[in-house]
Amino acid sequence: MTAGLVLAGGFLPVDPTGGAPTAEVVAIQGNVPRARNLPQQVNDNDVTQNQAVTTLKLAAGVKAGRVPAADLVVWPEDAVGLDPFQYSAVYAELARTADVLGRPILVGEVLQDPQRNVGQLWVPGRGPSTLYVKRQLVPFGEYIPFRGIISSFSSLPSLQPVNFTAGHQAVVFGAGNIRLGDVICYEVGFDNLVRSEVTAGANLLAVQSNDADFEIDGQLGETEQQTAMARIRAIESDRAVVYASTTGESSIIAPDGALITHSGVWRQAILEARVPLVSYRTLADRVGGWPEYLIVMLTVLALAWAVVRSLPRRTRSGDAGAS
Repeated sequence: MTAGLVLAGGFLPVDPTGGAPTAEVVAIQGNVPRARNLPQQVNDNDVTQNQAVTTLKLAAGVKAGRVPAADLVVWPEDAVGLDPFQYSAVYAELARTADVLGRPILVGEVLQDPQRNVGQLWVPGRGPSTLYVKRQLVPFGEYIPFRGIISSFSSLPSLQPVNFTAGHQAVVFGAGNIRLGDVICYEVGFDNLVRSEVTAGANLLAVQSNDADFEIDGQLGETEQQTAMARIRAIESDRAVVYASTTGESSIIAPDGALITHSGVWRQAILEARVPLVSYRTLADRVGGWPEYLIVMLTVLALAWAVVRSLPRRTRSGDAGAS
């Protein structure tokens, strides 16, 4: 009995959320031009300008004492579609925004040579620093599978002429007491990717997303699904989640999955909240996917056993019919 209690105690959190340090975090939803065609809607200059303008509004609010200073600000995926290392004006705008705000900003960018979908931390006075490269790419969105075969009978591959290059590792961004783990859009659906960020030491999670092209005809299924999955990830890891989307629905999620604050869609929004920075690893993160694998294996074995058990009955029924 004593040994069992000791073993069970090993699975209990030693750093409960209630006693964890906290941080002030902000999700920026800059919005995009609402157009009936995709090229106008995702105009790179306008999208980046919207994020910068919204962030400067935050900086003005902090300066005026209307809102508290954030420890970290998160921009959405594709907030910067023009590589700042190839476009000096874009680089200057990002550096200036971080300097005026005086706080680090996690910026969603598309970098070239090779083409990558990344989250990069811009630090006041230093500019760009650590970056995370999206690992789980979207088929037919960020790369074309079987490109050669499909090109032989379809022009579809021309919509994505160059495949994005995937990242291969978790990255934890440091900002004061914050250790931020990031996943980008589609990746929130993969629990192993989020778990790898927590295992690497993240005490806060971010989801950067761009749902504008899914919402061009008014559908909200994509953003609602992303929000639901982000809430599940918060519960799994007992981590607060900052979910920033270009057009919404952006949100800041508590470790128990509750929405602390959230935006509507197709509008600019500044979401701010104080969240706990939790450092222990939950049982779900420590065990990983093994319960899922075990359940699948047992299900397959049960189905195989049922098939085997039914074979003699079918044989006897066939013999009786023949006689």
